[in-house]
Amino acid sequence: MKRDNAWLSYNEQEKKKVMDLSKEYINFISDCKTERECVAEAVIQAKEAGYRDMNEYIEGKKTIQAGDKLYAVNMDKTIALFHIGTKDIEQGMNILGAHIDSPRLDLKQNPLYEEGEQALLETHYYGGIKKYQWVTLPLAIHGVVVKKDGTKINVSIGEKEGEPVFCITDLLVHLAKKQLDKKGTELVEGEDLNVLVGSMPVNTEEKQAIKENVLTLIKEQYGFEEEDFLSAELEVVPAGRARDCGIDKSMVIGYGQDDRVCAFTSLKAMLQTETKEKTSVCLLVDKEEIGSVGATGMQSRFFENTVAELIALQGEYSELKLKRALKNSHMLSSDVSAAFDPNYAAVMEKKNSAYLGKGIVLNKYTGARGKSGCNDANPEYIASLRNIFDKEKVSFQTAELGKVDQGGGGTIAYILAEYNMQVIDCGVAVLNMHAPWEVTSKADIYETYKGYQAFLNHNV
Repeated sequence: MKRDNAWLSYNEQEKKKVMDLSKEYINFISDCKTERECVAEAVIQAKEAGYRDMNEYIEGKKTIQAGDKLYAVNMDKTIALFHIGTKDIEQGMNILGAHIDSPRLDLKQNPLYEEGEQALLETHYYGGIKKYQWVTLPLAIHGVVVKKDGTKINVSIGEKEGEPVFCITDLLVHLAKKQLDKKGTELVEGEDLNVLVGSMPVNTEEKQAIKENVLTLIKEQYGFEEEDFLSAELEVVPAGRARDCGIDKSMVIGYGQDDRVCAFTSLKAMLQTETKEKTSVCLLVDKEEIGSVGATGMQSRFFENTVAELIALQGEYSELKLKRALKNSHMLSSDVSAAFDPNYAAVMEKKNSAYLGKGIVLNKYTGARGKSGCNDANPEYIASLRNIFDKEKVSFQTAELGKVDQGGGGTIAYILAEYNMQVIDCGVAVLNMHAPWEVTSKADIYETYKGYQAFLNHNV
């Protein structure tokens, strides 16, 4: 089945919309490189669009009405936005769900040490990465440090003009014979991903004079001490802004596009949606890259509990009503798919691959090999989405994640499907997925935004 390239359908006016949206997107992923930064930006945009903190309703014992816009934040790393519909929430919700965590390096709790006239920070990688891709790159440090008295210090080093960046060193090729004989998984070991942060001693009398100088600068410039690393959450990410990619500027190259490209388009579609019959929801969650575990992952009870609070604010809470609200919902698990790469065509099946520029991608199932761990969407649901996308002139394609026996992957889809709701994976095709710099098509970003809008605007 032939799917046309979306660029061929655009007139000059629509092409301008594509490019304008990509500028917003580039700013978003350049400024939001951690979950906390994404949630903080989402709150800012939500307030500008008229959303109010759900706690205001709970504490004020206010009843929600059709048209109300609310948001709830969980531990600064997950956010759920609700635009209340005219129908009872028991009739179900239309949900866009994306994750805002990305593969990275986390600083260990006791990270700083000195060796060989250098100060370094030890890391523990997060999510599925090719470790060798992270050496010799300019790196930045983002996150939060919480002192014993509860003072919270937001940290971002390596992004602004004039700020230093960091790096992980690699062995020079002249001495790398044994290293290059290793398997790719062993070229760089996890314990060797140590970030270089200094080489200047504070004075010659100190035993660890370079480490002491680094600690002095941290205290002077950022206001915390070595002990405060114990209660810090600091992430090492590629430094620098996302950029246009290609001589035609048709693509975006940047860090964390899995899955912030779907988070951005979901959030934008949500904030521009008018009051509909069904309640619209945008859910941005943490921890997908490590199995959606923990209090801020999709497997927590945050979303279920928040929907329960919504029902209580309508004045008629019951467990049965909560279960019906979840069961009757429809969801797009807004997550990326692997784009066909002609350099590695052997692992792809051409007829069932996603291509740059051919629009939003529907993945009926993901999982590994024999569909292990996947959500498998029902054909009735897919048919309804096809109908919506065709009506709204949304370019879409279908795909699998490579050849059957090559591997696979998962999303948050199966977790929401446990509520017995209809769920399908639906997002943007990405090249270089999980690498420090990923590539997407601006046309696909635009079509995904249109597709999410269309989904929220129709009763599925």
